[in-house]
Formats: sequence, C-alpha cells, structure tokens
Amino acid sequence: MGATGSIIIYVMIWWVVFFSILPVGIKSNNKTFKETLEGSDPGAPKNPKIAKKFLITTIITSILFIMIYYLVNIGVLNLRNFLQ
Repeated sequence: MGATGSIIIYVMIWWVVFFSILPVGIKSNNKTFKETLEGSDPGAPKNPKIAKKFLITTIITSILFIMIYYLVNIGVLNLRNFLQ
C-alpha cells in the first residue's frame, strides 16, 4: 500500500468513525420553544464536545488503520488474489 492510498484510506475511516461518534453523549437544551432566543435551534446540543470527539475519533481510526495496514502487508487483505 502506497503513501497516497494509505492517506486516502485513513481519511475515509476517520470520517466514518467521526460520524459514528458524533451523536454519542449529546444532551439537548431542554428548553421550551417559547423561551429560546431567535436563531437558536431547540434541538441543538448544549455542549457537543467536538475537540474530545476529534481526539477519540483519531485514536480509534489510528488503531483500525494500523490493523488494516498490517493485514494488507502480510497478505491477508489482498484484493488482487480475490479478483483472479
């Protein structure tokens, strides 16, 4: 697996994991619609903790990528063998 392919696979895995982690731990404002200010969505999360989710996503993605990279290098995940 080359450098370009590795980067593309890492980024794809990162986005899938990020969108999977994003809804975890979300708490809404729990305010009635009449009490909110203009421009504030009542379903918007109070504190989404994006930085923490970026870190968790990066850690999980790194672990998954290392496992995939290892399996590709030892020949377990070799698509060329399946296509023949």
